[in-house]
Amino acid sequence: MTTTFRIWLRFNAVGLIGIGVQLVVLTILKSVLGLNYLVATIIAVETAVLHNFTWHEHWTWHERTRSDASGLVGRLVRFHLANGTISILGNVLLMWLFVSRLHLHYFLANILAIGTCSIANFFASHHLVFRKETTGGNSGKRSVVGT
Repeated sequence: MTTTFRIWLRFNAVGLIGIGVQLVVLTILKSVLGLNYLVATIIAVETAVLHNFTWHEHWTWHERTRSDASGLVGRLVRFHLANGTISILGNVLLMWLFVSRLHLHYFLANILAIGTCSIANFFASHHLVFRKETTGGNSGKRSVVGT
């Protein structure tokens, strides 16, 4: 099994649990507390983003993160800028389309929105957030790839 395939499987395992987290939070906020479905979606997605980051940091990409604990804050910021943006904007736009225009139930609409955003999130995580370390010369410092 290739490393990328193993990482992809772990990414999806974390994502499946994250979907559960997101759907539970969405349901509580919308059906129990009566929040607007778009506001509930933003809060639910942010909860799942934080959940997923924690698991990706310590399990999915642990080979890349364990040697660079000092980069945690940078990875969290990149994760929110990449995956958070893809997830929140993608989910809100798709939820609006699916619920307001196509008249799907908000729960089904959210599952479809999550699936649509997941591929972009994997590539953003793999290549931007938890990118491979490269060392330049004898400095031992991590170079910033692609910026």
